[in-house]
Amino acid sequence: MKNFRKGACGVLIAAAFSGAAIAAPCDGPIDTRLLDADAPLTLAGAFEQIRAASPEVRRAALETRARQAEADQAGKMLNPSIGLEVENFSGSGPLNGFDKVETTLSLEQTFELGGKRAKRERAARAEAALSSAECKAILRETLLQASLLFFELKAAQELAVYAQESADLSAQLTETVSKRVDAGAAAPPELSRVQAEQASVKAAALRARANVEQTKYDLAALWGSDEPVFTPPTDKAIYTLNTLGAVGDLNSHPALAVARADTDARALQQEAARSVGMPDLTVSAGLRRFEESGDNALLLGFSVPLPIFDRNRDAARAAGYRADSARINVVATKARLRSQQQAAMSQLRASQARLDLLEKEALPAARSAYEASLTGYSAGRFNLTTTLDARKSLLNAGVSVIDARRTFNADIMRLNSLIGAAPFDGDL
Repeated sequence: MKNFRKGACGVLIAAAFSGAAIAAPCDGPIDTRLLDADAPLTLAGAFEQIRAASPEVRRAALETRARQAEADQAGKMLNPSIGLEVENFSGSGPLNGFDKVETTLSLEQTFELGGKRAKRERAARAEAALSSAECKAILRETLLQASLLFFELKAAQELAVYAQESADLSAQLTETVSKRVDAGAAAPPELSRVQAEQASVKAAALRARANVEQTKYDLAALWGSDEPVFTPPTDKAIYTLNTLGAVGDLNSHPALAVARADTDARALQQEAARSVGMPDLTVSAGLRRFEESGDNALLLGFSVPLPIFDRNRDAARAAGYRADSARINVVATKARLRSQQQAAMSQLRASQARLDLLEKEALPAARSAYEASLTGYSAGRFNLTTTLDARKSLLNAGVSVIDARRTFNADIMRLNSLIGAAPFDGDL
C-alpha cells in the first residue's frame, strides 16, 4: 500500500461536465470555486478547481498581467520638460536689482530615434507573451499532477474497500478454523495463527483508510486548500485510447510554446538593444523676456549626444547570445518531448498488457485457488498453511490489479498531457 503514496494526483470525468470546455485562466479573469462537499470528486471538478484556485497558476497569471502592464508602459513617449530661468539680477553695478532681468520660459522634448520606443514595446509584448506561455505550462503540469494524484486517490479508495473485504474474508477463515478446533479436527495453535493473520489484515485496512485521507490532503493542496472538502471518487471507469500506435502532435505542447516565445522575446530584445546605440534628438523652444527694454524673443535649440564612449554594443552582443541560446532550446525541447512521447507510449503498452494479464488471468486464478483451498481445508484435505498461502496470493493479486489500473490511468494521463489530448485540451 505504500506504493500508492509515490504517485502525483488526479480526477475522473463527471457526466455533468461531459463535453464542456473550461477556459484557461492565464489570460482571462481569475475566479474561485468551491467543490461540492457531498459529491464524489471528479476529474472535471478537480481540473476546474485547479484552473480557478491553484496558487501557482494564479501567481503566473498575475505575472502575465504585470508584464502586459509593463508592455503598455514601454510604449509611452518620453515626457516633455518645462523650464524657467531668471538671469542678471541682484548682481553688482548695472546688474544690481531687477532692472536688467532676463526671464526665459522653455519647453524641451526628447525624441527617440532608431525606432527605440516601438522596438522596446515589441520586446515587452514578447515578454508578456512568454509569461503567458509559462503560465500555460505551469497549468498543464499542475493539471497532470492533479490527474495522477486523482487516480492515486481512486486507487487508495479501492484499496481501502478491498482491505475491508479482505478483513471480512479473514474473519470467514477464522470462523472455519474455530469450528474445526472445536470439533477436534484442528490443533488450537492453528486458531491462534489465523487470529494473528486476521489482526494483521485489520491493521492493513486501517492503514489503507489513513492513506485515503492523506492523498485527499495532497490533492487539495494543489488548489491551495488545507482541508479537503470532497469525498473520494467512486467511479471505477478508466481512460481508453483509440489506438496506442497513434503519434500525437507535440507542436501545441506548452513547453514548446514557452521555448518559441522565449526565442521571439530574445530576438526582439536584441533589436531593442541595437536601437539604443542610435543617439536621441532633443528639441527645445522657449520665450525670453528682457525687462530693461520690455522686448521678447523666441529661442530654439537642438542637442544630440555624441556616441563616443558607449554605443550599447556589448548589451546588443549579450542579447544576441541569449537569442542563439533560445533557438537551441527550441530544437532541444522538440527532441525531448518526442522522446518522452515514445517512452510514454511504450510504457502505456506495457501497462495495458499488465492490467489485462492480472485482471483476466491472475486474479481469477488466485480466487479459484483460494476457494478450492478453503473448501479443501474445511473438509480436512488441505492444511492451514496451504489455505493461508492461497489467501495471501489472492490478496496480492487484488492489490496488483488495483495498482495496475492506477498505473494504466496514470500512463494515459502522461501521454495525453504530452500530445494535448483530452482532458488536457480543455474538453472534459
